[in-house]
Amino acid sequence: MTTLIIVQARMTSTRLPGKVLLPLAGVPMLTRLAERLRRVQRADGIVIATTTNATDDPIAVLCTQLGVLCHRGSEHDVLSRYADAARLHGADTVVRITADCPLIDPALIDQVIAAFEEGDSDYTSNMLPPTWPYGMAVEVFSAAALQRAHAEATQPAEREHVTPFIYGHPERYRLRNVASPVDLSHHRWTVDTPEDHELVRRLFETLHPLNPQFTQTDILALLDAHPEWVAINQHVQQKPATESQTSKEPSP
Repeated sequence: MTTLIIVQARMTSTRLPGKVLLPLAGVPMLTRLAERLRRVQRADGIVIATTTNATDDPIAVLCTQLGVLCHRGSEHDVLSRYADAARLHGADTVVRITADCPLIDPALIDQVIAAFEEGDSDYTSNMLPPTWPYGMAVEVFSAAALQRAHAEATQPAEREHVTPFIYGHPERYRLRNVASPVDLSHHRWTVDTPEDHELVRRLFETLHPLNPQFTQTDILALLDAHPEWVAINQHVQQKPATESQTSKEPSP
């Protein structure tokens, strides 16, 4: 059984253009994300799923430099992009991550994969409902469920946001949630705006030189020491439910 992490990424963000390549501690954000994803123990590989647009050529070039697989597909039909990436690279299980979550904790990804591997769900997430920080979203689902969704989903939001068809049909798919012991959903660690990037930049530039393998616990401890940092992006509004942490592309 092959478990692949598939990361959707593109350059065309109206709120923060080119954000996936903005610097974090001296290298592109996508590089930092790839470094963290390589620490996931229960995954067999990483695929960056970007678009066929020329604007996303820099993402493909970076993937080559990083030695990470790159799949290119439809810009707006992200469901087809995922389905094709999973099929072409032989995935049995898909782990969905978005490229604007560079602080994602590898141990949390392993925890959600482990819950899925217990075999009592077709789709396991840690955001149904959100109890982890925004920017820590993990979705794990069977390639079979993904291909069924690809074959049957017709609504634009279902095609653009990949998983709404699955978690929107609990009568057809067995759903499971991995909740945080403490509600941390008031934290915003995703990168959608300049303010988001400023906070995440500070976190990386402080934590990474001391310990490149820093964890969510380390982030929380640093924010406890610098509570004023939380206010940097506290005013940023999260997207509506159809574009929530479990369903959003790292672009507007």
